[in-house]
Amino acid sequence: QVHLVESGGGLVETGGSLRLSCAASDRTYVTYVKAWFRQAPGKEREFVAAISSSGGWTSESDSVKGRVTISRDNFKNTVDLEMNNLKPDDTAVYYCAARRGGVVANRVGYDVWGQGTQVTVSS
Repeated sequence: QVHLVESGGGLVETGGSLRLSCAASDRTYVTYVKAWFRQAPGKEREFVAAISSSGGWTSESDSVKGRVTISRDNFKNTVDLEMNNLKPDDTAVYYCAARRGGVVANRVGYDVWGQGTQVTVSS
């Protein structure tokens, strides 16, 4: 059973924007911290951004800070990642993840994952 489903990836030129969305299949995940990670070819999966269950607290990695906004809609049970001023280094598969407890800016505790959506930024 797939619990988190990402959408919104695609091909964009340098400087462009994309909005990724992640839909949860179970209302249980409304109480979870949600996050986005990404994995480029040959590299480890890295943290991008996270948001608390209420949406009142967010954390972003230094590599994307100022260029991304994470938000959630607990009524729709979705979490979005708005990405602006995209660069070729942002090319990766982007994953949505969820965990209980507080916001953590690494993979620890994220035990629910989506299957990923590809983002490609052309130079």
